[in-house]
Amino acid sequence: MQGNKLYVGNLTYSVTNADLEKLFSSHGKVQSANVIGDKGFGFVEMSTSDEAEAAKEALDGTEFEGRTLKVDEARPQKPRSERNFDRRY
Repeated sequence: MQGNKLYVGNLTYSVTNADLEKLFSSHGKVQSANVIGDKGFGFVEMSTSDEAEAAKEALDGTEFEGRTLKVDEARPQKPRSERNFDRRY
């Protein structure tokens, strides 16, 4: 694994940032845990890529709050294209 940021999918909508941090903290130092609104996914940033790999291996496919987690290395965010809202065309 190259990075230390993980994507965490299939979360219940009641999961909080603190819940996510607590879950991952047993696998290393959590730098940040961020649940994305009511979308059912979030991101966890670990201190090192080794800790991120350990957390991924330990938690991917496990049950949390009644749902099976999907844990994978987070992909870099795609750059947003320039939008032209000029409607004169």
